[in-house]
Amino acid sequence: MTSYLKTTILLAGLTAIFMAVGFLLGGKTGLIIAFVVALGMNLFSYWNSGDMVLSMYGAREVDAYSAPEFHGIVARLAERAGLPMPRVYIIQNDQPNAFATGRDPEHAAVAATTGLLQRLTPEEIAGVMAHELAHVKNRDTLIMTITATIAGAVSMLGNFGLFFGGSSNDERGGNPLGMVGAILAAILAPIAATLVQMAISRTREFEADRIGAEICGRPNWLADALTNIHNSANHIPNYQAEAHPATAHLFIANPLSGASMANLFSTHPDMGERVARLRAMAARTGSFSGGFGDGGLGGGHTPPRDGRSPWGAPPQGSQGGFMPQNRRGPWG
Repeated sequence: MTSYLKTTILLAGLTAIFMAVGFLLGGKTGLIIAFVVALGMNLFSYWNSGDMVLSMYGAREVDAYSAPEFHGIVARLAERAGLPMPRVYIIQNDQPNAFATGRDPEHAAVAATTGLLQRLTPEEIAGVMAHELAHVKNRDTLIMTITATIAGAVSMLGNFGLFFGGSSNDERGGNPLGMVGAILAAILAPIAATLVQMAISRTREFEADRIGAEICGRPNWLADALTNIHNSANHIPNYQAEAHPATAHLFIANPLSGASMANLFSTHPDMGERVARLRAMAARTGSFSGGFGDGGLGGGHTPPRDGRSPWGAPPQGSQGGFMPQNRRGPWG
């Protein structure tokens, strides 16, 4: 089954859920309204979903001068992946995490939290951003961001019905189930939307791990990064993600706390299995030819302290290293 066919089926599934919620709340009239709204949302999301998600998280765009090391890492990875240079963003958030968004590679953006940039080594950051660029290369970002928008709308619609009830006037096309339908919508809609998100993201994460390891040339860099992210994220809440749980599947690791009801069904595959696959990949292949350099593979190594990139030549826009003179820290 091609990725385009899968995308069509998954979007149709979310649209059907949205329409079903509309029916439970407003009967035939609600069904028609939900269908029209869903079509409008799909069109709007195609053009704007990426910017909407970035705005939800207060992401700040950076360049080679405001965040030279981070921007330089992404630039090298994009070049290796044969991709246009994406827009690069930083999110003020202590939890180490990252995601990619955008409707196609020409309009892509990658974002990392300040927690990720502060807690991971440059090599591990490269592994994470290679994973995100793999999503861009696979054109996963469109379906993932549109899914976040529609899944969020499904949940809001269900909650709206719970608080305001459904029309019970069946003669005018209202919902014959009345308040029962509203309660069903409020309970079942978020679960159904989450199940669709799970179907979208789990297999895509494994594939992005594999391709990301090939892009950066070091599977262990990404394996080390995922281990560190998992260990840290379990203890550091992401309040922005808790406020927008429909976006959780966008991140490289589940940003939701274990206490959150939205985390009842995880949208991410088991982290241990992801790391094990990458370790096995590293054991089979070592480092890929044409990798970023002969430096360490991660796994407890000490990052270079002499101002050099972990792959040798400094990125464009720096002066003898990652950080230009008379500027702020390497992450902006």
